Amino acid sequence: MDHHIVFGVLILALFLFAWGRIRHDFVALISLSILLIFGVIEPEKAFLGFGHPAVITVAAVLVIGKALEFSGVVDLLGKWVMKLGSNLLLQIFALSMLVAVASAFMNNVGALAIMMPIAIHLARKSGNPPSLILMPIAFASLLGGMTTLIGTPPNIIIATFRGDEFGEPFGMFAFAPVGVVVALAGIAFITLIGWRLLPKRVAKKSDSELFDIDDYITEVTVTNESKAKNVTIEELSEMSKADFQILGLVRSGKRIHAPDTDEILLSKDILIIETDTEGLKTFMDDTGVALVGGKKIRKDAVGSDKIAVNEAIVMADSPLIGQTAASLRMRSRYGINLLAVARRQHQIRRRLDHVIFRTGDVLLLQGREHLMFDTMTSMGCLPLARRGLRLGYETKIPLALGIFFAAIALVVAGLLPVQVAFTMAAIVMILTGILPVKEFYRSIDWPVIVLLGAMIPVGAALETSGGAGLIAQTVAELGKELPPWALLAIILVFTMFLSDIINNAATVVLMAPIAISVAKGLGYSVDPFLMAVAIGASCAFLTPIGHQSNTLVMGPGGYKFTDYWRMGLPLEIIIVVIGVPLIMWAWPL
Repeated sequence: MDHHIVFGVLILALFLFAWGRIRHDFVALISLSILLIFGVIEPEKAFLGFGHPAVITVAAVLVIGKALEFSGVVDLLGKWVMKLGSNLLLQIFALSMLVAVASAFMNNVGALAIMMPIAIHLARKSGNPPSLILMPIAFASLLGGMTTLIGTPPNIIIATFRGDEFGEPFGMFAFAPVGVVVALAGIAFITLIGWRLLPKRVAKKSDSELFDIDDYITEVTVTNESKAKNVTIEELSEMSKADFQILGLVRSGKRIHAPDTDEILLSKDILIIETDTEGLKTFMDDTGVALVGGKKIRKDAVGSDKIAVNEAIVMADSPLIGQTAASLRMRSRYGINLLAVARRQHQIRRRLDHVIFRTGDVLLLQGREHLMFDTMTSMGCLPLARRGLRLGYETKIPLALGIFFAAIALVVAGLLPVQVAFTMAAIVMILTGILPVKEFYRSIDWPVIVLLGAMIPVGAALETSGGAGLIAQTVAELGKELPPWALLAIILVFTMFLSDIINNAATVVLMAPIAISVAKGLGYSVDPFLMAVAIGASCAFLTPIGHQSNTLVMGPGGYKFTDYWRMGLPLEIIIVVIGVPLIMWAWPL
């Protein structure tokens, strides 16, 4: 009876994961709660998942990754990358390799977030649309993560499943024989062929505008001093050289949609316009209008009050999502002004301060320059401009790398388990000042931690209730008619499918017990089947919702939902063709 309840809960969870309206961590908590209510999971065991070695390791790795970023290591890499020429193949290869190597030792999304501004800058500099570069490096972050134990949470979880099974988990580089070859093959495909399959979306306004996002929707007001006062909208269009479109007019609190061209503009009128960043600046200079809610952009201000304007993308875990500038009281809470919003493939019809923020929205923000980076970080936004070097951190590169490699050495030598070694490394990095204390909790992706902590007991319930054995028995019956490589391919492909629609950590928690039961039922070694799950969980290449890396590049790259399978489908086919023989060679049946 219990396994029927577990199956029902898992079907509900898969639906909610794919639906996407409820956050993944809350879906996991809902699933755990239902199993608690029906008595499938005992209350005293319900929250043991939060103390699971996999959860502790993931949290520690996230802290260490942020510490390496603050140490200045990434800034040095960024300076080197910026010296690349305008050759697109070289740019894609170098950026993909750097992101993959970084992803092998730190959070995938963190590695991608660090390199995104550099990639966009290179695209601007070379005259290429970011759409040709951003998806390749997003995919490279997933490929790099599959190469080491700490490269991605699924590998950590798989290792603990093996530890529970045999008393010895997979080691730090146990994933490398398969993962490195698959990652190199994937990067070779991305560099030589994959990017050619992507849409080359050139900005609509002019060939020189290289930042390929939809134009901003922003609001400007007619002041007493502006040239726009007492002129018609038609005359205003002739007055400015900017390429812009007037979407509406707000007068005395009432909005006029598509105002007539002979409408005379009055003082305090608010114009809702659509234009790009350069067009906005030109329009303001030509007409003398002012940004609604923002200070006049100044380039000559000095000191702590210097005003900066930055573009930033709303990340998947941002507290802005589902809120508006008005509901957040953005100016009073964050000390920052929202100047404009751009959203790919969706028309914005609301007033600026009532636009509901979504993942991937690109915001034009204005605030004090020396506080801008910290403010955007606290808002869960990624700056889309090359960040300046953090002065004072460069000298801590040797210390940070020394602590990091010492932790790896302790794990490889078998002196300490990975969760202990990396927790100690994270603590030392805090104590030595490499990572500021205020960044400690901020660096941990808490939704992922909650997701893991809640899903691990759910995955265990699948096994203890007999559900995993029932599925494995069904697969084993089919497997009697199939060769071993075909079974591995089925496990790999089905894991890929799940990771495209739900969180990859949740995918592993569900698939690992099934893979173990299938292997045991047919008398095969468990290791190759666990490796197939690990590889498949890192291959969320078909949709933007399968992994945060894919979501992160959707807005700046101007991608549609259907663009991902263009490069993702052939990449997954290549991985299956190469991965299955590699798994059987490295981990014999």
